[in-house]
Amino acid sequence: MVNLPYSENIPDRLTRDFYARETVHVACDLIGKKLVRHFDNAVLIGRIVETEAYRGSDDAASHAFNGRTKRNAPMFGAPGHTYIYFIYGMHWLFNISAHIEGVPGGILIRALAPERNIAKMQTLRRQVSLDRLTNGPARLAQALKLDGALDDIDLVTHMDLYITDGALAAGETIANGPRMRVPGDDLAQNRPWRFWIRDNPYISS
Repeated sequence: MVNLPYSENIPDRLTRDFYARETVHVACDLIGKKLVRHFDNAVLIGRIVETEAYRGSDDAASHAFNGRTKRNAPMFGAPGHTYIYFIYGMHWLFNISAHIEGVPGGILIRALAPERNIAKMQTLRRQVSLDRLTNGPARLAQALKLDGALDDIDLVTHMDLYITDGALAAGETIANGPRMRVPGDDLAQNRPWRFWIRDNPYISS
């Protein structure tokens, strides 16, 4: 199979301009979009239903708060790249670089609603129930096999991992509030930079 350019092969893929905006705005606008992962001869798709925005030196909860390191470099690089890191010696978390020029930023994908090849996702998650399949950042990373091998890849051009356009369904609304269990000062802990689809069953707990 010949890989066609994304503009021909994946017409509704999000472009660089989508990610090259203020981080908080992108985090909100990602709600309803679809994360697509090609893995092991299957196409796994989940609809983004929860996100969190993290900025730079003005955000004490952000990995970018103290400047650039080898680990957090994607937050400072081109918008639309993955930032995937390992925590607690056991979990991968999937983030996306999104920011205006000169200001680092990233977005944690906190929850997905599984849409395609759910059985494959359940196999990757060791046969957990549907309601626990992708309702959290570590869970969705396992369900879509998102790990360090995919760190700092370009979602705008990569053929096996990308995000396509999507919209809210009739009756759906977006809520926002403080991010969950974040470090930092009171300002960082209370910034309303978490976004989710109200009453969606896949929101993280």
